[in-house]
Amino acid sequence: MKSFIWVSPKLGIPMVCLLVAVLFTAFVSELHGQEVAADSLKLINLNEVVVISAGKQLDHQKQHKPMSSLDEFLESSRSINMVKRGAYAWEPTMNDMGSERLAVTIDGMQIFGACTDKMDPITSYVDVSNLSEAQIGSGQQGSAFGNTIGGGINLKLDKSNFKPTGWTGSLESSYESNNSMRAFGGELNYSDEKFYINTDVIYRKADNYSAGGDREVLYSQFEKYNFSINTAYKLAEDKSVSATLIYDEARDVGYPALTMDVSLARAIIGSVSYNQDTLFGSLTNWESKLYFNTIEHVMDDTTRPGVPIHMDMPGWSDTYGFYSQANFTRERNRFFFKVDGYFNKSIAEMTMYPANSSEALMFMLTWPNVHTTDFGFYAEDNISFSKSSLKLSTRLSYHSNTVADDFGLNSLKIFHPEMDRTNTRFLKSFSAQYHQMMNDFHLNGGISYGERAPSVSEGYGFYLFNSFDNHDYIGDPDLKTESSAEVNLSISYEKPIFEITAEANYFRVFNYIIGTVNPLVSPMAIGADGVKVYENLDYAQLFNTSLLGRYAISNAFKLSGRISYHRGVDNDDENLPLISPVSYQGSLDFYKNQYSASLSVNGAGKQVNYNPAYGETKTASYATLSASFGKRFFLNNDSLFVKTGIENILDTYYSSYTDWKNIPRMGRNIYLTISYSIK
Repeated sequence: MKSFIWVSPKLGIPMVCLLVAVLFTAFVSELHGQEVAADSLKLINLNEVVVISAGKQLDHQKQHKPMSSLDEFLESSRSINMVKRGAYAWEPTMNDMGSERLAVTIDGMQIFGACTDKMDPITSYVDVSNLSEAQIGSGQQGSAFGNTIGGGINLKLDKSNFKPTGWTGSLESSYESNNSMRAFGGELNYSDEKFYINTDVIYRKADNYSAGGDREVLYSQFEKYNFSINTAYKLAEDKSVSATLIYDEARDVGYPALTMDVSLARAIIGSVSYNQDTLFGSLTNWESKLYFNTIEHVMDDTTRPGVPIHMDMPGWSDTYGFYSQANFTRERNRFFFKVDGYFNKSIAEMTMYPANSSEALMFMLTWPNVHTTDFGFYAEDNISFSKSSLKLSTRLSYHSNTVADDFGLNSLKIFHPEMDRTNTRFLKSFSAQYHQMMNDFHLNGGISYGERAPSVSEGYGFYLFNSFDNHDYIGDPDLKTESSAEVNLSISYEKPIFEITAEANYFRVFNYIIGTVNPLVSPMAIGADGVKVYENLDYAQLFNTSLLGRYAISNAFKLSGRISYHRGVDNDDENLPLISPVSYQGSLDFYKNQYSASLSVNGAGKQVNYNPAYGETKTASYATLSASFGKRFFLNNDSLFVKTGIENILDTYYSSYTDWKNIPRMGRNIYLTISYSIK
């Protein structure tokens, strides 16, 4: 226990100061507390919900940039940062942890990318037109979505849910000046008390963008199509069946921070569900779902000049899964139970074509047909008291990996001769979150423990080139299970026109998985500096804290802002990669009489806590200014919404810590969105 409570001095004085301040404020507030009705308490559920659309109509008036990509929506949240390798398919991170430490689902469905270079995160296979909201749970608050260390993100599909709206629809288009990005979309929906069907389609195409100072960023173009349909039918008053289908395809996607681009990224996602309001008189909101998804991802370098040796790198990922969940309420207790499982098959390969056609091709299985089976049980209990509440949750999972391909197995045995074909783990997580109301104060605090299995790349990757640190990576099938102990605290002061929140969390991650240099192994990629093999460090420490506030200046004007501080070190007090420096956001928003406007600033300090061993360099501080203006017009029962804005008004040339190899971000960009809704 002594090693758990020790905190590295390199995490800094801010952590100690904030913890002391939070505890002192909680103590003082408790002295002045008073009884509060139990039904006025907030249940401790997700940390954040990012609303994307409302009732199949995008809520343009309260969005700074309508029809923006899902990546931009997620980046606007207080919990998520995005790693950028280009203008498309950014990788979400939470608590400064990447996608392998997160549980990311689409409407509760497990989906796994097919790219060894993380060029196709799960968020890239849906669009804002599909979704109603992003449910975000930090740490083990996200374990309802799967095994996780850093947190969970569930992208919830938008559905009419038997509202008697009849036929509705919309047409939308947008244009952005910087990269000539044009987007066109449409929806056609029908809903009554017994049946609904929602359909939508969207198309996006962009050329290369320009960084500040009108400097073109080559290989940053993309083209994307997305189509979705979901429908449901009521079998009885409290019983219904539903089905969903999503088809997403991207082509000609450039990645300026990488050595290769993507000629094809395709996903087909389908599900059928059964829903029943009550079950056996005690369980409610019972939902059972069967789902399937298949992903194909093809990397190639045919458009890149001066390539010493041409390579094709396709990958495939198929997932079959299910879940069944229900609620149960009894007096002060509100239970939630979920049983889930999935089977995934991941294959990736690389073929090298020598310049001399008489020489033999070189072929490798970079993911050797890894079969992953996972069965889990999740339960939580929200307990309400007179002026407080307690949430207890747990997840127990059986997790198994099997290398199905003999060629891939024998390739890995070159480096791990004693490895087994199958590796089985039992994963556990536990969490306790407490909420206390004291007059206008809300105190939240919790402790948790969670485990995760190594990702396919970490366990079974074979010569995966990482352009960030210019090393090839090899997995280790015998890695220990990574685990994490977490403590979190937050306190907020809330008034109708004013709110301020201070929050912090601390993770001590045991058996932290990261690649370390193995000088005995020769690299495969031309020009690589060496080879790293994934291994377990004794532990790593991550600390995140932020201060958020909002103020209603009047009924029309709202002011909001956030500032955050992050720190991450390993067991030798060396800096971990991709840890955010001090960052901040602020906006002044106006809504009145169908008019909307906003002025916002976004920035960060210098990245001084970087680590060159992982390819990092110091990034400079920056600040950007953006503005927008919109107006809604009513045409009989229909509506027309027009919004224009300008991002990076001062045309600042900059990059942040999440920009792969410090590729610069977009310079000045003017956008226009037009949306026509039919009711």
